[in-house]
Amino acid sequence: MSLRPTIEVAVIMRRERLDNRWQPWRWVLDDVVPAEAAFGDVPRLLRQDDNQALWLFPGFVVELFKDDGEGYHLNLSAPAPCWFVLWRMDEEGSVPEPLARPVAVSLSYHDAGRWLDAQETVEQVPAPAAVLQALQAFVDEHYAPEPKRRRRPDSFQSLTDRFGNPASVSTDKQRGGRGGPHHG
Repeated sequence: MSLRPTIEVAVIMRRERLDNRWQPWRWVLDDVVPAEAAFGDVPRLLRQDDNQALWLFPGFVVELFKDDGEGYHLNLSAPAPCWFVLWRMDEEGSVPEPLARPVAVSLSYHDAGRWLDAQETVEQVPAPAAVLQALQAFVDEHYAPEPKRRRRPDSFQSLTDRFGNPASVSTDKQRGGRGGPHHG
């Protein structure tokens, strides 16, 4: 059993009709909702009409990790704190058409960044106030931003050559080449 705080959720994906003959449909993240026992443990079609279909994907557990406090802090300090959902198209599912299947859900800005760097499909939806309050309490308890360090001006840095050895600057300039004075 994990000692980390967890939030159990389900993801709702929406397939919507497009006015495009080459791509008649597209999938988008519709919502992340609190888990309920009545959802069961397998994806299911909630409703469908000529313009859209809503699918429920239960069984996601969002764990909060103490060492990712900065990722949660960055999400909380964004203009619209949100859930991040990584999803992939499942071409070989058990339903007659390809499904957009959620793979992971997170509240960490860092997780979303890693997923995007890996060329994954990541979408976001706003997180509810109760989740954000719990996340803020977790961040307050486990995250302390590193203090900003004053950077030393370059003029006070010691000089080194390209090999990292101490270097010195002389104002006694020798004129001419080949080690000798220039005669004209």
